[in-house]
Amino acid sequence: MDRSAVRSRWPRRLLPALLARLRGHSEGPPVRTPRRSNPDAVVDCAVYVAGRRELGRPHYADAYARARRNRRSFVWLGLHEPGAAVMAAVGRTFGLDELSVAQALTDGHRPAVQRHGEVTLLVLRTASYVEHAELTDTSEVIDTGDVMVFLGDRFAITVRHGAAGALAPVREDIQRRPGVLAEGPWAVGYAVCARMVDLYLEVAGHVENDLERVEESVFARDRKADIQQIYQLKREVVEFKRAVLPWQAPLRALLEQRTGGPPPALHRWFVDVEGRLTRAVDRIGSYDELLNSILQSRLAQLAVEQNNDMRKIAAWAAIAATQTAVAGIYGMNFAHMPELGWRYGYAGALLLMALAAVTLHRLFRRSGWL
Repeated sequence: MDRSAVRSRWPRRLLPALLARLRGHSEGPPVRTPRRSNPDAVVDCAVYVAGRRELGRPHYADAYARARRNRRSFVWLGLHEPGAAVMAAVGRTFGLDELSVAQALTDGHRPAVQRHGEVTLLVLRTASYVEHAELTDTSEVIDTGDVMVFLGDRFAITVRHGAAGALAPVREDIQRRPGVLAEGPWAVGYAVCARMVDLYLEVAGHVENDLERVEESVFARDRKADIQQIYQLKREVVEFKRAVLPWQAPLRALLEQRTGGPPPALHRWFVDVEGRLTRAVDRIGSYDELLNSILQSRLAQLAVEQNNDMRKIAAWAAIAATQTAVAGIYGMNFAHMPELGWRYGYAGALLLMALAAVTLHRLFRRSGWL
């Protein structure tokens, strides 16, 4: 074979191969090496020994293996909206049952405390206040999500859905309390519950400010409040209520458990969480009742305003009816009618109509109809 022909074909063969390699489309399926780094859904992963965090951020499988070798250690894995593959791998590593894994893939769950074998699952709703310049009929006031906490012998796994209720401040705060964190995975459960209740109280304070503004606008002289704005705030408060109120019964049942619940050292901390949750529930209940009162007041105002409008319309209709009656009588074109031959009959009829209109207007003004 001619060497010149080989050299001429070589660039033609080499160029497509180089382009395909650069584009990542080389012939055959790409061979991927298994990743040992944290998946994208992993927010943080750490091993805690006697309440102190060890250095580094290991893979959750390595962290769990390390925690199982030490009685005083556990691993805390934080996940945010994990996919099915990631959650399945986590479930295999920590021995979670299939129902728990499937439940962790979706959001919108009702607050609950569940027991799956040796693993306790805490399901809580998150809440955050959405800042807005003014309340409208489409304003989003409260953003909700949920967080699940899996508590095992040597691990705590938090799975969060939604933008509300970030757990990074929870981890930072509890790491400054090694005495509480030394109690094991249930310390994470307490920290998450306490954080959620704090968020409830914080959101309740912002909602109270919105309620005060709506109340002022309803009872102001100009009455700028729109009924749709009140309905929108009512819907947001109902959503907030559904996120907070159902957590009361599971939390009380958790404190009443004699086995499988929080350790005795953390029991009083959970009692404190229950007390603050009760305060949040009471505040939200009062907001709901206040909104109902504001709504009823605004509806009564609208009814009064509509009644006033109807009286004004009726008054002007009565005034117009007198003019129509006089014009209708003298427009019947009968041969024998009084004052038809009078020179000033036309002016007299107009004067009569004007006097009737002025008299009726004064009477309606005096009675408050105009």
